[in-house]
Amino acid sequence: MNSAKHLLPIAIALHSATAAAADSVEEEVVVTGRAQEFYLESETRVGTKVATDIMDIPQSVQVLSAQLMRDQAARQVTDLYRAVAGVSEFSYSGVTFRGFRDDENVFYDGVRGDPYSGFGVPQLFNFERAEILKGPAGALYGGGEPGGTINYVSKKPRFEEEIEVNLTMGNYDRLGGSVDTTGGLSESVAYRFGAFYEEQDSFRNHADAANQEVAGGLLFELAENTRLTTTFDYIKQDLGGNRLRGVPVDDDGNFLVDRSYNANEKGDFQDLEALVLQATLDHQFSENLSLSATLRQLDNERDQQYHESRGWVDVNGDGEANIDDGTIKREYRKQHRENAETSLTADFVYTLDTASIGHQILFGGDYHKVDTEYDYFRARYEADGVGNLNIFELNYGETDPSTYNLRNMGSDGAKSDRYSVYLQDQMELGPRWSALVGVRHDTFEDTSKASGHHFEDSALVPRAGLVFKPMDHTALYLNYSESFNPVELYQQEDVRDVGRLDPETGNQIELGMKNEWLDGSMMTTLAVYTITKKDVTMDDGGPGDGIPALINVGKVESQGFEATLVGDLGDSWTITANYAYNDTRKVKGAEGQYLINTIIENGRFRDRFANAPRHQAGLWSRYDFPSINSSIAFGADYVSEQFSFNGQRVKPFTVFDLSWSTAWNDTLVQVNVKNLLDKEYAVSGFNERNGHFPGDPRELVVQVTQNF
Repeated sequence: MNSAKHLLPIAIALHSATAAAADSVEEEVVVTGRAQEFYLESETRVGTKVATDIMDIPQSVQVLSAQLMRDQAARQVTDLYRAVAGVSEFSYSGVTFRGFRDDENVFYDGVRGDPYSGFGVPQLFNFERAEILKGPAGALYGGGEPGGTINYVSKKPRFEEEIEVNLTMGNYDRLGGSVDTTGGLSESVAYRFGAFYEEQDSFRNHADAANQEVAGGLLFELAENTRLTTTFDYIKQDLGGNRLRGVPVDDDGNFLVDRSYNANEKGDFQDLEALVLQATLDHQFSENLSLSATLRQLDNERDQQYHESRGWVDVNGDGEANIDDGTIKREYRKQHRENAETSLTADFVYTLDTASIGHQILFGGDYHKVDTEYDYFRARYEADGVGNLNIFELNYGETDPSTYNLRNMGSDGAKSDRYSVYLQDQMELGPRWSALVGVRHDTFEDTSKASGHHFEDSALVPRAGLVFKPMDHTALYLNYSESFNPVELYQQEDVRDVGRLDPETGNQIELGMKNEWLDGSMMTTLAVYTITKKDVTMDDGGPGDGIPALINVGKVESQGFEATLVGDLGDSWTITANYAYNDTRKVKGAEGQYLINTIIENGRFRDRFANAPRHQAGLWSRYDFPSINSSIAFGADYVSEQFSFNGQRVKPFTVFDLSWSTAWNDTLVQVNVKNLLDKEYAVSGFNERNGHFPGDPRELVVQVTQNF
């Protein structure tokens, strides 16, 4: 990671050079409607890989704009989930998406390569918007869960001369700032440079966070029809007291101790450093043929040292270790991971007319390579010197990691290669009808560095959709899409002597209606869907005498309804709102078998998925007062009852937010109060020994932004 240390002086020099070039650059003026400046986005690439009007995409999509992120004082991706129908927080940056746990269907500018992979939480400083595609996306993006896909669109160099400086303050000693600037270096070269730093203590014991990011790039207009966009992103995230687990609860979901509880000691941490380099080449061969190719190189390092709860200790000597003893045993983990990832995606788009049908054909392929190194050391319980922790009378500091008997659990790592080709045709069948068909072929190869175990497989994934517009501002659509998800390498090694595990597959049928209202300033989407996930990996319950521990026999069904509304209700009133109903259940699998995400200990809820609420609703509404250059905004987030892996109840919750902003000339002052009523709640459950993940208490965020 030493190369990243040279980025800051280079970027500063780049910024200084803009002053001399600014006078010679002809400024570009972009005129947009008011709705486009706020929450409603009418076009996206996430559903087709080609810029497409949302009304013409035969699948449910959402786009979260930069203005929405700003108004909500969103700092990290977990702040965005309430705005997405069918998405709720699971743990860290992972989500439940239409009932399925997912933390890997994350893309940046349409390609793989997550610098926060693992247990880091992405910050929003470098994103201009987030795009969400609901349901399976295997025909576009390859392997993943069938719930949906999130694509973060990063900020890019621009010719517009702009400097924005931001200062942020808040409770829990929050303090931070950022600078973001764009402009032209010449008539054919533009730049962007941004730097961000923010630190904050936590309501959790021994936890704090410091986030640093330096990002930017250059845009080269190489010719009239050729453009090269290069970017870099250097990330440093230092999290004290992590990896954070939950707070112990009883079976009814009541916290047994204060939500500030943390099993970690003061010296525990999780540190991340990453460097991302990316280049995108866009070329127009002719009026009908174009190419967009993106190369993304990612390197990151992650170090963790933390204490993990492992269960109760029989302190009172009654022969049963339970809550009455009030003391947990812990293990200590020290881990180091290095990731090197390369992604290459090339998309050709060709338009033509055949008879009365217009075609927009996408033909492309991508390659994704991951090389991982992993070191793991562990000390378990008092036998290795790890002191127990009394959760009611916290006895931190009585145990010293430097004295632990650390055992080397082995150096591991893996190599993974993914190759794919795909074909898609968007067809205009007439003034009221359009269709989309697509197919993708993926080949994947995984190799364990420690054991040398190697396996490979392939998948063919289709997709089809139909759109009918009975009137100009209404679109009815029907969608069929599929997914596949390769089984993880460590699970394949469990069965290598007797075969292999097939990828888990899924398919979805979705029926929906999209409407534009109020002359296009408002959009609504209604969708009903059924997702079936097959070949789910399960424990066969065998005696271990040559019978594989895992087999493909599980089947899961997810059924639901979603409604979203976004746009302007008037010249001064903007809103985004959503509601989702989802029921995800195991429909095949023997009693007592383990199924990922399924409650396994409470027979009454045995077929319910963990952290899959039936009902969710989100609201954010802003009202402007033009006469005083101010606005007020109100938000609400509701999540119904959930259950943890062990069947412990996660109580439903509703939290409210409030915001006020006012502007003088080019200075904006914004005050956000999150969790206005200081609601004590859990966002999700984990297991009995680690408890539930507590939601943040009341939080005050004050931002001062100056534009030049």
